[in-house]
Amino acid sequence: MSDIRQRAEKYDRKPFGFEHALGTLELFSESTLRTLAGAYQGDFFVAGGARSPGTEFYSVPSGTCTPLEAFDRLETTETRILLKRPEEHDPRFRELLQTLFDQITEMRGGLGGERIVRLASSILISSAATITPFHFDPEVTFFFQVAGEKVYHLYEPAVLSEAELERFYVAGIVDIGQVDFAGRDPAREHSFELVAGKGLHQPQNCPHWVQTRASRSISYAISYETDATRSLGRTRAFNHYLRRLGFRPALPGAAPRLDAGKAKAMEFFIPLRKTARTLVRRTIPARSGEARA
Repeated sequence: MSDIRQRAEKYDRKPFGFEHALGTLELFSESTLRTLAGAYQGDFFVAGGARSPGTEFYSVPSGTCTPLEAFDRLETTETRILLKRPEEHDPRFRELLQTLFDQITEMRGGLGGERIVRLASSILISSAATITPFHFDPEVTFFFQVAGEKVYHLYEPAVLSEAELERFYVAGIVDIGQVDFAGRDPAREHSFELVAGKGLHQPQNCPHWVQTRASRSISYAISYETDATRSLGRTRAFNHYLRRLGFRPALPGAAPRLDAGKAKAMEFFIPLRKTARTLVRRTIPARSGEARA
C-alpha cells in the first residue's frame, strides 16, 4: 500500500507526519515576517507561554502588545504570535495556500461532494522553551514546521467525549476548544518531534499541546471546514440540549437522516440565540443605569 493511500485512510481520524520544503521560501525569512507583523492592525493573537500543558488557554496573559512589538520580545520573554490569514496581507501567501490545499485535496482523493466553507492559513512564531496549553481546534489542519524545533503532543479526536464536544459546538463559534488535560491517558498520545521540513496532519477536534525547544520557532498552518463538518458541529449542538433534558442522544453518524434534521434545526436556532444574547447585553446596562437614576 502506498504512503499516499495510508495517509488518505488516516485523514481526519489519526494524526500523521509528512515532509515539505517551505523553509526554502523567502516568504518565511525574518525580514518578510517582520514586515508582515508590522502590517497587522487586528486578526492576530499575542500571548505569553503557559506554565504547563494543563493551564487554561485564555488564562495566559495576552493582548499586551502588537505583533511587531512581540516580534522584538521573542528572545527575551516567552512569547507566542499568531498571525491569522496572512493571505489577506500578501498575495504570495494566497498562492501558497491554494497550492498546498490542492495537494491536500489530491491526497485525500477529492472532496467527496463536500463544499469548503472556510479555508485559511496562519503563521505561528514562538520563543524558545514556550508552551501552548492543551486545547482542540474545530477544523481540519495541516501543520508545517518552517524553522526551529517543537514537540507536538496530540491525542486522536476519539479521546474526547461527546459531552465535551457538545459543550463547545453549542456556542456556534470558531475558536479553540477548552478541555481538561488532567486524566488523559498518556498511552494514547502521539508525539511528533518537529524540525524544519517536517509537518503533521491534525484531525478536526484533535486535542493537543505544544512546546518549543531551544530556539525560536516558525510554523505555518492550513485549516479548513466543509459544509459536512459544520453540519456535524450543529448536530452535536442539538445533542447538547437533548443531554440537558436527560436524554442519551445517538452518536453522530449512527442515524444520518436524524443527524441532518438536528443540524437543520440548529442552523436557525444558533443565530437566533446569538442575536438574543446581543440584545440582552445591550439592554441590561441601560436598565441598570435607569435603576441607579
